[in-house]
Amino acid sequence: MSTSKVIMAIDQGTTGTTVLLFDESGKMVAKAYSEFRQYYPKPGWVEHDAEEIWQVTLKVIHGAVDRAGITLQDIAAIGISNQRETTVLWDRKTGVPIAPAIVWQCRRTSEMCRRLKDDGLESTFTKKTGLVIDAYFSATKIKWLLDHIPEARTRAENGEVLFGTIDSWLLWKLTGGVHSTDYTNASRTLIYNIHEQHWDDELLDILDIPRVMLPSVQPSSAVFGHTNIPQFAERSIPITGIAGDQQAALYGQLCWEPGMVKNTYGTGCFMVLNTGDQAIDSKHKLLTTLACNAAGKPCYALEGAVFIAGAVIQWLRDELGLIETAAESEELAFSVEDTHGVYMVPAFVGLGAPHWDMEARGTIVGLTRGANRAHMVRAALESIAFQSYDVLEAMVDDADIDIKTVRVDGGAVANDFLMQFQADLLNIEIDRPQMIETTALGAAMLAGLAAEFWRLDELREVRKTDAIFIPALESDKRGELISAWHKAVRQCRM
Repeated sequence: MSTSKVIMAIDQGTTGTTVLLFDESGKMVAKAYSEFRQYYPKPGWVEHDAEEIWQVTLKVIHGAVDRAGITLQDIAAIGISNQRETTVLWDRKTGVPIAPAIVWQCRRTSEMCRRLKDDGLESTFTKKTGLVIDAYFSATKIKWLLDHIPEARTRAENGEVLFGTIDSWLLWKLTGGVHSTDYTNASRTLIYNIHEQHWDDELLDILDIPRVMLPSVQPSSAVFGHTNIPQFAERSIPITGIAGDQQAALYGQLCWEPGMVKNTYGTGCFMVLNTGDQAIDSKHKLLTTLACNAAGKPCYALEGAVFIAGAVIQWLRDELGLIETAAESEELAFSVEDTHGVYMVPAFVGLGAPHWDMEARGTIVGLTRGANRAHMVRAALESIAFQSYDVLEAMVDDADIDIKTVRVDGGAVANDFLMQFQADLLNIEIDRPQMIETTALGAAMLAGLAAEFWRLDELREVRKTDAIFIPALESDKRGELISAWHKAVRQCRM
């Protein structure tokens, strides 16, 4: 057991950075958060200032330490979880980004992806990476930057320009020059062979990406380096855990064995199923990716993304004015027996897994004169659960596995109506933990394990259940609801 008091988790998200400190019992003792700016230079383009992310991260690190009333001497190790796929290129010598970071949401490389598909290359990429060719992933973003920044490719070929996802960027800045990542983040780049577990030369050649600019790849629970910057002069702290946000949440939910699944309810939903040492080729366009086993070593997982989940509640609040706060949606949903036949498909940016239909658009069906505000709000909440149902059904079919429980996290899980309806729809227990910030907790666990702050048996005691939601819906009624939902989905895709 370490003599230091806390593990620090840096949870670097799409809109802000959170730093949490956990004590030896796994209790969160301090938290600090700060947002940073989002840039939209053209329609469909999304950028971040990587240097601003670094400065914000430094600020919240010191904010969390101050709130806990401790010093850097008390930090045993640091774990990092991060928004995945977001792409940063920086100068090896100066550590300065050579361009704005291209965010995972950015669609600027859609045409490039279409050309790759037209050239018949999708099966090549999918077979090696488990991913589909899409602007979502890092590789086409790297190519775009190398193609559009003067001298970038030549400098990259000479080892002067480096690529990293946000975890690599923060690691480089914290350590003063360690260039590394973990398996989970590497598996989201579209140039990493998840079966042979190395950067793939054939894919690099197709995209003309120099291998020399890529980080080394390590297990998620490992010694990546030590802090080596003036702001940490009083102590060199080991950085011993890194994982992409969804894989970190899977680990923090203790989904360490094949067949265990978690669903994160945030702006969108991300469902991840641990498949152990078996890389499953999805028949339903789910993603095959790398996650972490109990020891923090790579294992395989299936992942399905729902684009619009909690964002539909924000839409009700901000655009339609049907509610004043997100919390109000729960009371309104409980105030009516059903949706009065209303179904909402929030395909504002297309449909994600298992449909992958970018042309679909949001649809409300079943409106009659008797439909009111509460019915609309309930239909919006139900749409989150219906979309998650579709993903889990695809996973069960792909993996041929019997799932007993879904572990949930994210801000929307505080809504008891949504959680009960999800249990009813899936006919599976929903397990909500006391600590819903499981992404940060997973990063802390991975770091604490490698730093010998916790033993594996102690980690099992860190996650505690807050509530179990038991299915209570008759099978005939469940079937009617699902059939009507699928009819609504078909209409939004016409």
